[in-house]
Amino acid sequence: MWLTKKILVATDFAEPSRAAADVGLELAETFHVPLVLVHAYQLPSYVYTSVPFVPVRDYLQAYEEGAREFLEKEKSRLAGNGMDVVAILREGTPWEEVLSTAKQVDAGLVVMGTHGRHGLPRALLGSVAEKVVRLSPIPVLTIHGADASHATVRGNAKNDVRPQDAPPAPSGR
Repeated sequence: MWLTKKILVATDFAEPSRAAADVGLELAETFHVPLVLVHAYQLPSYVYTSVPFVPVRDYLQAYEEGAREFLEKEKSRLAGNGMDVVAILREGTPWEEVLSTAKQVDAGLVVMGTHGRHGLPRALLGSVAEKVVRLSPIPVLTIHGADASHATVRGNAKNDVRPQDAPPAPSGR
């Protein structure tokens, strides 16, 4: 049961990821389970199919240091609430690394933000969240980009819809 295992929050440091991290933190505090934060990045391996891209060592090091710095800042932000947070930095295909990390840390739930791209942007950029949702053997909670500023578990956001505010259900006719 996921309520007794770790909660894994995947982040790319964008606003939907920050909101997902906040929700993951609320869930971890509520169910008294550990919180694990993961950031996975992938460097391009080529520019054009016929011209190989050879990453420069300094570039790789600078990229990793920057990612590590952002990850530590996010970890500190979340741990500021008194929660013990573990941060993991992985290099590789992001969706594969998220799933691999979930298995490695024995997570019971993955929480992640989604940018909500549709159409051509999604086709060109792909969707890490979509792949994780489709391929994960454990539950995945996604926080949509448009809803990220209001995401909450405990119902503390100003614009939360409470059952009495919800529109009536369709009659099915």
